[in-house]
Amino acid sequence: MIDFIDDLRALKEGGQPGVLCIVTATSGSTPRKAGTKMLVFAGGTSKGTIGGGAVEHQAVEIALQALEKGVPFTRHFELLDDLSMECGGAMDIYFEPIGVVPRLYIFGAGHVGKALAAFTPSFGFRTIVIDDREGIFSNWNIPDTETLSGNYIPFVDNIEYGEHTYIVIVTHKHEYDEQLMVACAPRDYAYLGMIGSKRKVSEIKARALDKHHLNPEVLGKVDMPIGIPFAAETPAEIAVSILARLIDIKNKRK
Repeated sequence: MIDFIDDLRALKEGGQPGVLCIVTATSGSTPRKAGTKMLVFAGGTSKGTIGGGAVEHQAVEIALQALEKGVPFTRHFELLDDLSMECGGAMDIYFEPIGVVPRLYIFGAGHVGKALAAFTPSFGFRTIVIDDREGIFSNWNIPDTETLSGNYIPFVDNIEYGEHTYIVIVTHKHEYDEQLMVACAPRDYAYLGMIGSKRKVSEIKARALDKHHLNPEVLGKVDMPIGIPFAAETPAEIAVSILARLIDIKNKRK
């Protein structure tokens, strides 16, 4: 492990993901024994070796898939049956993603969006706030957040979608909320939520089905009205309800 300490620290601190692969058990003839380690970086390069050949090639591919899942797991390999390796033993390899940070995109830098952005970095979210209003970020004093200015819809195509993507829609116009929800709903994400009253949500759902032809199953995955239901009134209280939902989804996915 000592060989990887600096690399692991760099992954953790730099926000660049990688996967630590550890041989945890072996039986029969195997290229390496329990305790052998390899670090696989996001681009597919690696440091160390767990034996080379087919098992290492397969381990690298699985490690890259593990980056999308973001959770540790163990995989068992029968070297002859699974990988046609003549040594014929068996290996258990543990895969642990390192430095995988959930990405939170907040559409809307108004009272609720700003209050939410003040909370989320402390709970492990890489937070990106997007707004189309000129000067909205001129007095932005929220640390550890990224800000993007411009029309909302073009940003939809630039989001890095996947199992670590969280999207919160809290813009200053109902039409923007609807457009963004419809554009994001069919994508791949861990969470998508839109702010709104029950009446607003009901009307938008009806148009999403009839006008925009969204699949009911796709629409059903969207959290709207957004957040954990409780008697929230102020922007900060609404932000807390959204934060609670984000934490709940993130931890359940582990």
